[in-house]
Amino acid sequence: MKLKPLADRVVIKPLEAEETTASGIVLPGKDKEKPQQAEVIAVGPGGMVDGKEVKMEVSVGDKVIYSKYAGTEVEDGDDKFIIVKQNDILAVIEG
Repeated sequence: MKLKPLADRVVIKPLEAEETTASGIVLPGKDKEKPQQAEVIAVGPGGMVDGKEVKMEVSVGDKVIYSKYAGTEVEDGDDKFIIVKQNDILAVIEG
């Protein structure tokens, strides 16, 4: 399945949660917190949204941090994606 987001939407793929903390503690599956970091898979064209001009500020391949409860989850086989509005992306991870 190929997803092509519309307007100011962005398709992101959540990054896997760390299973070991920085101090070496292994987290059991149920104690893992839902990761809020993702990779941008596809970006909509932007344009006029609700009467305002929207410029897309993320691009494919960017690593981002997004709002915890944002978006709509979509599954394609074993792959899980989230479709979010650009304003649900809080930051781009650089470096």
